[in-house]
Amino acid sequence: PSGVEGGTLHLVDGDYDYYHYMQDRFDDNGWGCAYRSFQTIFSYLSLQGFVRGGHAPTHAEIQETLVRVDGKPPSFVGSKQWIGSFEICMLLNDLFGIESKLITVNQGSELPGKARELAAHFDQQGTPVMIGGGVLAHTIIGIDYNELTGRLKLLILDPHFTGGDTLKTIQDKGWCGWKDPSFFVATANYNLCCPQRPAGFF
Repeated sequence: PSGVEGGTLHLVDGDYDYYHYMQDRFDDNGWGCAYRSFQTIFSYLSLQGFVRGGHAPTHAEIQETLVRVDGKPPSFVGSKQWIGSFEICMLLNDLFGIESKLITVNQGSELPGKARELAAHFDQQGTPVMIGGGVLAHTIIGIDYNELTGRLKLLILDPHFTGGDTLKTIQDKGWCGWKDPSFFVATANYNLCCPQRPAGFF
């Protein structure tokens, strides 16, 4: 339980794989969090049959795509440059034809004001949400929200984990767990990439 008294759960609808730092023997510690969040979203879309593709795009493939569609310089490929929510939206659209809704929060302290919109996203679309911006990227896979009191917690899948894929460790250490809105930096801006289900999959 999240600890939100009288809250209603709104969760990802379907299976996904958890992608995080250092997987596939690739060292992206310190810069690859949004790439891993994108791979988690890809796994969800693939496992639901929304997209076709055998493997999650690699960091290099992601960078090559952004050079082509976002005008990034060729030197971007092979770099350790961060990407954000705008790039994730572009990748989903270009590679898989998946549209996304972008929610903008000028300050992390304003995130609770988007609780109703996030709850509706999980109820209607059910897809994982990538949140990023001026700071680190995370994947949101649910919200527990009490509309009357305004209290909420977010279920966060944290791509910054560097250990082995042991479920007990991931859960016990909070790498997948319920977080207060204060988990996010109050003064930082955030953008939330909310992938939309393809037509015919509702």
